[in-house]
Amino acid sequence: MNVSRLASVVVLATLVAGCAGTWKTYMPDIQQFGVYKLDINQGNYLTQDMVEKLRVGQPRQQVRQVLGTPLVTSAFHDNRWDYVYQYTRGGKRVEQRTFTVYFVDDKLARWEGDELPVSAAQLNRVAADRTLAPEPSADDQGYFGRLLDILKGNW
Repeated sequence: MNVSRLASVVVLATLVAGCAGTWKTYMPDIQQFGVYKLDINQGNYLTQDMVEKLRVGQPRQQVRQVLGTPLVTSAFHDNRWDYVYQYTRGGKRVEQRTFTVYFVDDKLARWEGDELPVSAAQLNRVAADRTLAPEPSADDQGYFGRLLDILKGNW
């Protein structure tokens, strides 16, 4: 009885191992059916409206009120604050922006960085566009169509 059970397990394991290559061949996007990965907005949302409120000579406290608390402050660069924003979708970085402000004698001296959205309203429009699922193409068979193709090929 133990020998037949062991033989059954070996045959089943061999069949499952043989099917693994078939799944990868016919369904290269099989990972979309795996672990769900959250969309992540991380860092500081800055807009051009916020940057337009900055004035050379503002104290640090006013800059913090306008832009918020910086994501990165360094003990080695006490005269600079870095604002970093990243958007990750499905585990892949889609967008990254950096913005840096520089201080001299605790007063705002200058700033530089990537292009920023015009306003919070534009950020909301972009976020709404990201949440909409892309429309499938006419050639897309869908999950069950691809599964049927796999079964036809093996039977």
